[in-house]
Amino acid sequence: MDGMDYLREVDREFRRYRALAEKALDQVPGERWLAEPAPGSNSLAVVIKHVAGNLRSRWTDFLTTDGEKPDRDRDGEFEIRDGEGAGSLRGAWDEGWETLFASLDSLGEADLSKRVRIRGEEMSAFQAIQRSLAHSALHVGQIVYVAKMLAGDRWRTLSIPRGGSKAFNAAPAAYLPDRKA
Repeated sequence: MDGMDYLREVDREFRRYRALAEKALDQVPGERWLAEPAPGSNSLAVVIKHVAGNLRSRWTDFLTTDGEKPDRDRDGEFEIRDGEGAGSLRGAWDEGWETLFASLDSLGEADLSKRVRIRGEEMSAFQAIQRSLAHSALHVGQIVYVAKMLAGDRWRTLSIPRGGSKAFNAAPAAYLPDRKA
């Protein structure tokens, strides 16, 4: 696998995680995004806001500026303010992901070894990409988990349903029609 293959695979994985989160969010009415699953835990709204802020900060001018932008209010990402609702949060979410994809699309194989900084910590662009992918995956998992709790009996599984492994293994395309071989 060369560097361009890696970048295509990373793009595919980020897109897969985004789609997974959005399929989960679509199962929960926007007004329920503010519900905390337990006292002191993060609501869907908070996780959405945090992922959006992180992606925007990390991927704006990815190769040329510190990934922690001076205008980012990370602590504020964990507070939902008056007027912030599903519409504004979804707009920030989309902006964060589009910033990521535009930046990824601009990268070439030689960029992977370039040095970048996140909060002053120097690392290769490759390492920063891996870090961002892992961070996003972690929070997408949280979104799916909380959305499933909030959707309750209305939840539609996003993967192989319980008790469905044998049927899936016999005919995976029947369960995941958008899956590419």
